Amino acid sequence: MKVLAMDTSNQAMSIAVLENKRVIGEWTTNIKRNHSERLMPAIDALLKEVNESPEQLDRIVVAKGPGSYTGLRIGVTTAKTLAWTLGKELAGVSSLETLAANCVGTRAFIVPLFDARRGNIYTGLYQYDEQGQLQQIEEDTHISAEQWAEYLSRKEGQFVLVGEDVEQYLETFRQYLQERVTAAPSQQHLPRASVLGLLGQEKAAEDVHTFIPDYLKLAEAEENWRKAHPNELEDAYVEKI
Repeated sequence: MKVLAMDTSNQAMSIAVLENKRVIGEWTTNIKRNHSERLMPAIDALLKEVNESPEQLDRIVVAKGPGSYTGLRIGVTTAKTLAWTLGKELAGVSSLETLAANCVGTRAFIVPLFDARRGNIYTGLYQYDEQGQLQQIEEDTHISAEQWAEYLSRKEGQFVLVGEDVEQYLETFRQYLQERVTAAPSQQHLPRASVLGLLGQEKAAEDVHTFIPDYLKLAEAEENWRKAHPNELEDAYVEKI
């Protein structure tokens, strides 16, 4: 199976081409640039570099969230467009699962996280089992960092935090978990499309037409609109914007 994987769910942009379990090529950047201007040129350049054409692909894999609203829309829209126009399979993988998978080799609970502003985070709980398979222990969620740290403190075991925003919240987790929590090595904090592509080969194919990002939380503008219009349907918000 030849796979094109892409992750634009946060500041980092990562794309990769795989053939089964073999990574043929990968490109990851971590700069504040518009993904919408860079994603398709990057895909085109990488495919040419590894001497593959879009028609040779079997599956498109995309990070489906949570993360940046704009970033998720760019990645998912691009993946859906490619899958539809090329007639290829489409698969989505949690952005948090992709990050957690970087921590291969640890038996600790893995806590991937992204900053969601105002003391809140997108996070989940994962762990590698004895067979080396990554398992989801708790569903991905949007929650305050303090509430999540307090909840995890009721569990026994060690915890490792992973993600670009770990330093921002490490002390909060240490208040509740003390010496039971550590930060993953810095090289594991960036999402990698090669990891995403490997995970995506094991996922069921999605319906291209109905596939949507997993935001976990409404955009602030939509949230404010709903508070001001509690009796109006979601479709009305779409019409307004």
